[in-house]
Amino acid sequence: MATRSRIGLRLADDCILSVYHHWDGYPQWLGVHLVKNYTTKSQVAELLDGGDISCIDSDTDWSLEKVDNHVQYYNDRGEKTEPRLDLTEEDFFENNEEYAYIFDGMGWICYDLHNERPQFVEIPTEVKA
Repeated sequence: MATRSRIGLRLADDCILSVYHHWDGYPQWLGVHLVKNYTTKSQVAELLDGGDISCIDSDTDWSLEKVDNHVQYYNDRGEKTEPRLDLTEEDFFENNEEYAYIFDGMGWICYDLHNERPQFVEIPTEVKA
């Protein structure tokens, strides 16, 4: 089942560049993958450069054939998605996702967006089964 999320990179002027992420966006899965695999601003920027993401660690392609784990971008099936730029953090949170992640140059911050106001959430160190 989809757990919609948004992955963002805070820029020097406090704007946030981000992409949508569709599957398993909760901290116990997506959060762990981000913390373990995207630890620098350049790695995060490269991730976002591909556009919106179906799954950050998919083992199938768009034809559901088994492949090596990879980031499954919507652009790979012909969609035209680009990273989005939000001028404020409030704008970044206003898109009906369930979780939001911001890389601030020092590390990842996760927010639960199920409530009236975004709530800070700890990201676990390991994927929870």
